[in-house]
Amino acid sequence: MKIWRWVFVGLVCSAFLLRIDAMELLRRQPTERISGSAGDVLEDDPVGRLKVFVYELPSKYNKKILQKDPRCLTHMFAAEIFMHRFLLSSPVRTLNPEEADWFYTPVYTTCDLTPNGLPLPFKSPRMMRSAIQLISSNWPYWNRTDGADHFFVVPHDFGACFHYQEEKAIERGILPMLQRATLVQTFGQRNHVCLKEGSITIPPYAPPQKMQAHLIPEKTPRSIFVYFRGLFYDVGNDPEGGYYARGARAAVWENFKDNPLFDISTEHPTTYYEDMQRAVFCLCPLGWAPWSPRLVEAVIFGCIPVIIADDIVLPFADAIPWEDIGVFVDEKDVPNLDTILTSIPPEVILRKQRLLANPSMKQAMLFPQPVQSGDAFHQVLNGLARKLPHDTSIYWKPGEKILNWTAGPIGDLKPW
Repeated sequence: MKIWRWVFVGLVCSAFLLRIDAMELLRRQPTERISGSAGDVLEDDPVGRLKVFVYELPSKYNKKILQKDPRCLTHMFAAEIFMHRFLLSSPVRTLNPEEADWFYTPVYTTCDLTPNGLPLPFKSPRMMRSAIQLISSNWPYWNRTDGADHFFVVPHDFGACFHYQEEKAIERGILPMLQRATLVQTFGQRNHVCLKEGSITIPPYAPPQKMQAHLIPEKTPRSIFVYFRGLFYDVGNDPEGGYYARGARAAVWENFKDNPLFDISTEHPTTYYEDMQRAVFCLCPLGWAPWSPRLVEAVIFGCIPVIIADDIVLPFADAIPWEDIGVFVDEKDVPNLDTILTSIPPEVILRKQRLLANPSMKQAMLFPQPVQSGDAFHQVLNGLARKLPHDTSIYWKPGEKILNWTAGPIGDLKPW
């Protein structure tokens, strides 16, 4: 029986390799433009459609923090740093706050790293409160709206809930001072207390130059059917199992560790980026949060993202047709992942690959230096521009207020 079992497995693998080879002959067709409103939004130019005033804060809120730990420039939360740099030299910046549509407060709340490079969010609420108290004391603009025409970049695991564990993030909720502001954040999950209505969901930061250095020839065959590298269990933080990734990653490992169609491992090889370019599907399961840099990497390298994160809100969803370029698998259906993926018709796979090859799709996922037309910076501005003009109801009458400055955990009220 064992011999016949492996003969069957060999036949299955051979069939898929032939299928992939046939797809390679077709995938050299021209890239496909994103059709409809999504394509139009993706190619929008925000310049001339909005003006942003950047508050000049003491360097202890940003530059000095970065000087203390330059690693913050390369971790997946670095969008807060590069967004600041971009806005300082952007044509949408205005030095006259009276003509501004939006106000931006540059606070590097994720740049507090452990020796292992993991961000500690515990000081972030006090830091953010301190910055808001500063701008509300020195400028009149916050007080006009309680921050309704202000935006903040909060790329923590769970955004402005400022905690990396979901249960505690939910318990904390969004920092009360930010209830009326627009939040630009990597976290996105429908019907979740850490995602407020009107937030702009962005991709995590992935170093563009690093990925560029690992590009391989476009005609390289995609000989790997399913690829994943990363944790399946987090024994240190979830010793009993089941809580990390809501058990989805563990299910991937338990069901497919011996499946020859699945190239999955906890090892992170030096050829990681090259391997993604040789794969048809790249798994993008949730971890502690529903998002990860794998989503960006998959799009950049033309590997169809298999998104396993129930109710996830994806970056720039009004501009990027995620349903057309990715595959969505419910967490409960992970044990059927092999059947789901092998059942997708070759022509559907080919169309997803052509869309992924569209340069504007890739550009929208990156925060490049120097900036480029249509990149993630511009998609954020597009999102802000589409919220204009502000409704007159956001402006308070004299003496009218809604925010409670003393709300929140007692620890958050301590001086920073």
